[in-house]
Amino acid sequence: MRIGMALNYSGGFKESVAELADYEKAGLDIVFVAEAYSFDAVSQMGYIAARTERLEIASGILPIYSRTPALLAMTAAGLDYVSDGRFTLGLGASGPQVIEGFHGVPYTAPLARTREIIEICRQVWRRERLEYEGKHYTLPLPPGQGAGLGKPLKIINHPVRPRIPIVIAAIGPKNVELAAELAEGWEPIFYVPEKAADVWGPSLAAGRAKRQDELGELDVIAQASLAIGDDVAGLLEFGRPMAALYIGGMGAKGRNFYNDLARRYGYEKEAEAIQELYLDGKKEEAAALVPHELLESMSLIGSDGFVRDRVAAMKESGVTTLNIAPFGATHEDRVKLIERIKEIAS
Repeated sequence: MRIGMALNYSGGFKESVAELADYEKAGLDIVFVAEAYSFDAVSQMGYIAARTERLEIASGILPIYSRTPALLAMTAAGLDYVSDGRFTLGLGASGPQVIEGFHGVPYTAPLARTREIIEICRQVWRRERLEYEGKHYTLPLPPGQGAGLGKPLKIINHPVRPRIPIVIAAIGPKNVELAAELAEGWEPIFYVPEKAADVWGPSLAAGRAKRQDELGELDVIAQASLAIGDDVAGLLEFGRPMAALYIGGMGAKGRNFYNDLARRYGYEKEAEAIQELYLDGKKEEAAALVPHELLESMSLIGSDGFVRDRVAAMKESGVTTLNIAPFGATHEDRVKLIERIKEIAS
């Protein structure tokens, strides 16, 4: 089981990257860099590549709407080059609030677009002349569109790898099926190992039935906050505002994927109430309704024995990369947590 971490740079990006060298020595295997509507992730991942040696670097995630398929492929090839083959392309659809609100692009056909983008990226990395005819992307532009001067081109540089790993962030049934079929990895959110088979099992099975052998086993990347000790249970409370934001406020009624997931986990009444309160501006009241059981079951916060049991449950459910958020008062505390979870996971 690999140990990963999402880069948290609320205290400053360069300061966080400076700490990565110690995390790398402690056993961290891969770092994920988010891109929402802050600084772009690409420039930051290039900076990380220059400051680390072994650590794998992944986008977590690049939205599929904000770049053309060819640019996504070029970007991934460039990051793989500057990192000496340590890059993973994490892709996701994001949501209509960000895509239409911040980028001004229609949020349409996320499933079909993801499939076509993956096919185009792999064609680019194989250095084939780029000719593609899909429902959403046609390369070059067909006659009657644009200047009519487009020609099939292949990437000038030779990519370090002709197949850069792709991870899809997905929680919806069809999106998860697509990830299991086409991607090297799948990254869900709010992962509860005991309920994963019921919620995602059919989708994973359907996707794996169509999966090409050359892709290998699906890398399942689960996220969990981490704190180990007999007096750390109170740290679970820090997860309430974020869970409420996603379940209650990340989308509109009837169009909130995270709210749907909470319902599929069996928290229908709670999910409805959290959303009602959050959209009404009552964020603290919404956070108070996030079930303690949910917070605990998707965390690694507790005694050494509790954390060992949770890691075992993660492994049993199929998790192969554990993406942690270590709670530590100091940098040294976080380093020790990474060392400890690496030992437990091994």
